[in-house]
Amino acid sequence: MVEGERAQEMDSPKRALSVLIKVRGALPNLRPAEQRVAEAVLADPATVSESSITAVARRCQTSETTVLRFCRAIGLAGYPELRIALARAAQWEETDHLGGAPKTGEISATDTLNDVVAKISHANARAIEDTAAALNLDVLHAAVDAVVSARRIDIYGSGASALVGNDLHQKLHRIGMVSFAWADPHLALTSAALLKGGDVAVAISHTGTTIDTIDALATARRRGATTIAITNFNGSSISNEADHLLLTAARETTFRAGAMSSRIAQLGLVDCLFAAVAQRSYDQAIEALETTHQVVRSRHSVRRKRTE
Repeated sequence: MVEGERAQEMDSPKRALSVLIKVRGALPNLRPAEQRVAEAVLADPATVSESSITAVARRCQTSETTVLRFCRAIGLAGYPELRIALARAAQWEETDHLGGAPKTGEISATDTLNDVVAKISHANARAIEDTAAALNLDVLHAAVDAVVSARRIDIYGSGASALVGNDLHQKLHRIGMVSFAWADPHLALTSAALLKGGDVAVAISHTGTTIDTIDALATARRRGATTIAITNFNGSSISNEADHLLLTAARETTFRAGAMSSRIAQLGLVDCLFAAVAQRSYDQAIEALETTHQVVRSRHSVRRKRTE
C-alpha cells in the first residue's frame, strides 16, 4: 500500500462519520420538515442510503424539494451525494457494533449495570472521537493565536459548561496566563463590559442558546475583544457572536439533563486548546506546571506528617 492510500484508509472513519456529525450539528437549526429528514437519517442511515429520494420524502411526510434542501443545509450538493456518504457511515457504524459497541446510547429502565456502563463508556469515547473528526484545525489554530497573544482571557458558561470553563481557567492560570471564569451572569456581563481589544472572551454552551452566555460574549465582542465559542451546534445563536467557532460532536444518552457526553466532548476540546497554547511557550509552560505541582505536592506531604 502506498503512503497516500495508507493515509486515506486511516482517515476513512473520519470521512465516513462526518455526514452524521454534520446532521446532528445542524438538527436544531433546520426547518421542521427538514428536521424530520435529519431524524430519519440519524435513526437509520443504512435504510436511507438504500432508498430513493421519493421514498425518503414519503417516509418523512414531506416533499422531494425539502429532502434536497436538507442535503444542501448540511453542505452536500444533492441526494446522490447523501446516499453515498450515508452508506459509508452505516458501514462504519455496523463495524463498530460488531466490535462489541452498543447499538444505542439510550438507557432503559431494564438495563443491567453492565449495560449502563457499556453505553456510557461508548458514548463518552465516541464524543471524543467524533469531536476530533469534526474539529476544524484552521479555526483551532486561529483561536490558539488569539489566546497566546491575549492580555487577559475571560471565560463564560452556565451549569455544566461552567465546570468546563473553570477547568480551562485553572489550566491557563497554571501556566501563568491571566484568566478568569465567570459563572454568575451579572459578573460575566460586568467582566465583558471591561474588556477591550487585545483581550479574549471564551463562551461555552452545548446548545449554543444559553442567553446569559450569549449576552456576555456579545458584550465582549462589542467592546473589541476577540471572541471564541465552544458549542455542539453550528448555526446556533452563540455562533453569531463568535470570531472563532469551535464545535464539539457529542451524542447524549437518555439522561441529557446530566450533561454527560457533552461535558466530555467540551473537556476534550478544551484540552486541545490548552495544550496547543502551552506548546507555544513549551519550556516556560513545563516549568510553571512543575512549580505549581511541587507547591501542591508539598501540602500533601504536610498532611501525611500530621496524620502519622
